[in-house]
Amino acid sequence: MDHLDTLRTFVAVADAGSFARGARQREVSAPAATRAVAALERRLGAVLLHRTTRSLRLTEQGENYLADCRRILGELDAAEASVTGAHHQPQGRLAVTAPGLFGSRHVAPLLFEFLDRHPQVQARVLFTNRVVHLIDEGFDVALRIAELPDSGLTAIPVGRMRSVVVASPAYLRRHGTPRSPADLEDHFGIGFTIEDQERAGWRFGARRAAAPRERLVVNTNEVKVAAAVAGQGLARVFAYQVTDEVGDGRLRVVMAEHEPAPVPVHLVTPAGRAASAAVRAFVQFAAERLRALPVLQGGGLEVRRRSPPR
Repeated sequence: MDHLDTLRTFVAVADAGSFARGARQREVSAPAATRAVAALERRLGAVLLHRTTRSLRLTEQGENYLADCRRILGELDAAEASVTGAHHQPQGRLAVTAPGLFGSRHVAPLLFEFLDRHPQVQARVLFTNRVVHLIDEGFDVALRIAELPDSGLTAIPVGRMRSVVVASPAYLRRHGTPRSPADLEDHFGIGFTIEDQERAGWRFGARRAAAPRERLVVNTNEVKVAAAVAGQGLARVFAYQVTDEVGDGRLRVVMAEHEPAPVPVHLVTPAGRAASAAVRAFVQFAAERLRALPVLQGGGLEVRRRSPPR
């Protein structure tokens, strides 16, 4: 196994979390994959993977080396594709990341359709609420719901997202309906935290509002929405997170007249990855589909009329 094959095997094993699964992806035997990674560690004089009988875990050096390998192999694949002409036909690997709930609801379905159209593309996805470093972590495309800082990344706008405050009808009956940000201090709120990120306050425009009393703090949007439906308090959410709940009446939008400006939504790619036909084709396909979503055009929170009883 030459050095490039060894690097690809190491990446496959690390991504799969298993020598056996990584070996199957590379179409080699598990002992061959084990020998390749061991030889790589001897060459580097460093342990890349902690092995136990039940698990496989990257060391700190292994995580850093994996990020470098992904970047190098991605650039090599793009260079070869541009020379051989393979860039005209989508093929090869595609790595996509998006916020957790938006990814599962909106990115995953269009990705499935894209893979059906392009059977020579193999995709890897990471749906997470943390900000993923595209180059270091080896991702080709990210969906970002945020104001983007200046960077070397290429950003393709696909819409804007409302940020709203919602509560269940039962909660509003018990505690009243807030009319302005100043009323929040008299209410309970559902807090939200993301690992390694500072918690954001309740802002309406440029001003920071009085915070509601938080007796529940969660780390997933699914639980935050479920808590709001259960009457645990007010929740600050993006519109896409509560389209069904507002539509069927389980949640109501409050203080709509105080909403901040909608947040821009972009597809983001690292510089240098645009040469890949898979990346170009996916970005074009995804942008077209996403721009058609009502929730990215300032809508998506219509209350559905219930059918009258018969």
